[in-house]
Amino acid sequence: MALPATILSNNLSGRSGISIGSGEKMINGPFSPTWESLSNYKIPEWYRDAKFGIWAHWGPQCQPENGDWYAREMYMEGTHHYNFHLKKYGHPSEFGFKDVINEWNAEQWHPEELLSLYQRAGAKYFVALANHHDNMDLFDSKYQPEWNSVKMGPKRDLIGEWAKAARNQGLHFGVSVHAAHTWSWMETAQRADTKGPYANIPYDGKLRKSDGKNKWWNKLDPQALYAQDHPLSENSLDNGMIHRQWNWGNGVCPPTRDYCEKFYNRTIDLINKYDPDLVYFDDTALPLWPVSDAGLRIAAHYYNRSIRKRNRLDVVINGKILDEEQRKCMVWDIERGQSNSIEPLPWQTDTCIGNWHYDRSVYERHGYKSAQTIVQTLVDVVSKNGNLLLSIPVRGNGSIDEDERQIVEEIGQWMHTNGESIYGTRPWKIFGEGPSMENAVPLSAQGFNEGKNRPYEAADIRFSTKGNVLYATFMKWPDKGKGKIRSLAAGSPLESREILKIELLGKAGELPFERSSSDLAIVFPERNALPFYAAVLKITLAIP
Repeated sequence: MALPATILSNNLSGRSGISIGSGEKMINGPFSPTWESLSNYKIPEWYRDAKFGIWAHWGPQCQPENGDWYAREMYMEGTHHYNFHLKKYGHPSEFGFKDVINEWNAEQWHPEELLSLYQRAGAKYFVALANHHDNMDLFDSKYQPEWNSVKMGPKRDLIGEWAKAARNQGLHFGVSVHAAHTWSWMETAQRADTKGPYANIPYDGKLRKSDGKNKWWNKLDPQALYAQDHPLSENSLDNGMIHRQWNWGNGVCPPTRDYCEKFYNRTIDLINKYDPDLVYFDDTALPLWPVSDAGLRIAAHYYNRSIRKRNRLDVVINGKILDEEQRKCMVWDIERGQSNSIEPLPWQTDTCIGNWHYDRSVYERHGYKSAQTIVQTLVDVVSKNGNLLLSIPVRGNGSIDEDERQIVEEIGQWMHTNGESIYGTRPWKIFGEGPSMENAVPLSAQGFNEGKNRPYEAADIRFSTKGNVLYATFMKWPDKGKGKIRSLAAGSPLESREILKIELLGKAGELPFERSSSDLAIVFPERNALPFYAAVLKITLAIP
């Protein structure tokens, strides 16, 4: 796919491996920064086998413990976040998001303990937030030297410590990168109240270094964080415009060349310093596309670097809302949603048990997704050739609460018994059967069909396979302990091989079964302490 003429002014080639100005060099190799070249990417087997990852979507926006997009919506007059901020911190003209960062110190963060917990829960990879749309780098950042977690806030290299803890637990390590959209996302900080005692007094989004005299942030430049020294996008006062302008269109103010190159340099620095196995981009396709080729250059560098440093292409990029060509270039990620079919290429669902940024109100009302919901989601996703990346919200202080810990531990109990039906498996000829498949809700934008389908019933079954074994997972314990699988009826075109034996994972011994022209009927044992959901049958088939 060629670069559109409209972006040529920002298309800084870097194709020779020569750095742009004093920035980071793009490593040469078989990949060049074009969609055509990146389409030669092959997904590594470790990722296809892993199936389950856990994500810490944790940064300074978790400090207020008030939920998602705090740094944007605290500047939206009259909203929940604005009213909360006014009561807790004061007016955003006097106490802005930069001041929230100054209060964040993560005093109860113990990454080794958390990663040990996640490893026991069955995660095979772990992803940590490297930066969010708030633009704060959570690592020792060469190109964001003032606004990073080593210089302020916790005064620790969060990504460095997460990476060490993950690798100590034998987990693949990834980072999520969201800062490409700070340019438009933080435009709310340029506003002012329209009424009341602070009417027409600007929020702190336009402050500069020269305004810091006698302030705690003296000699720091707020614009290095907020990136708001630019005109507003069209209809910027419409709070919903950010969604319609996400793909750098529909009137969004074009980012400058310097802004795009700073993002490129920050991300290359992150990759080179911490050698992640996975980079998740919260962008349509790649960051800043199509107003800049910075994202294409990052992807080419990352793949070429893997080949040079690891002697193989062994890394993963996640991107959203991909066309058919782009899905060959990276792993398609679906946010809070699931595909309705077996995808020809591996893909990923990312979701959270609560809100992305920690929200104390969810904890107080015991509102997290249950372990049952997470396990059923995982089973469904795996049956369709996907992985599940699950976010466990982290409090501002760096800990997780007891409700979250209980959910994680329960997931681990199920995985300990049934993990063989997940890890290293591949889709069968169909992903499942049962009533939940009827009238499946389609994806919306980057996903968002989660929880909109009918609840799973005992007749809902999902399949995965490994060698001569077919795993059939009943999403709920079958009524009266009698399960039926229509897809495995005698004479079914889906499976003609003889069934040698059927076992229930977690229970010793073989199960009685009868294969008739209408279905495969299986007699389940007494459930006893086994979970009432996601019961896995291991069906051994004759080798043809």
